[in-house]
Amino acid sequence: MHIAALQRQDHKSVMHLYKAVTSHLRENGIYQWDRFYPNRFVIHNDLKNGCLFGVKQDGAVIAAVVVDEKQSSKYLQVNWQDRQGKAACIHRLAVHPDYQGMGLGKKLLQFAEQYTLTQGCSSIRLDVYSANETALAMYIRAGYMHTGAVQFPFRSTPYYCFEKIL
Repeated sequence: MHIAALQRQDHKSVMHLYKAVTSHLRENGIYQWDRFYPNRFVIHNDLKNGCLFGVKQDGAVIAAVVVDEKQSSKYLQVNWQDRQGKAACIHRLAVHPDYQGMGLGKKLLQFAEQYTLTQGCSSIRLDVYSANETALAMYIRAGYMHTGAVQFPFRSTPYYCFEKIL
């Protein structure tokens, strides 16, 4: 398995990945994503900015993660541990339902941690839909600490914030 920066020509495949994951989540009663998010404009910007990384199988993107330094303004209310260093953020980590349970999420997290270290970051921050127990468990197993919660517009369930000092 090789994780690499995805390119603009991967746009359609990335959209298929997020649609498959969104459908799978909804089938399991998890409403963190919908037809409005993540959308083609968000994915286009991720690809343009070179911050979308993924795994391909037979030319199709089967897992992806965004790693950058963009933080929601909602993060200002969170009691982060790393207040002096440079924080990276993980967004939109997704594994195609056909490939879940194979350790790809863990591999993407490990990649993100190594990548952010090369970028001079001292910590990683993220938010997780609080009703997504599988994702919550993955981050906790990987050593991420719960630091608070934020509420996003049009979402009835809060997102838990996590941080890992590198």
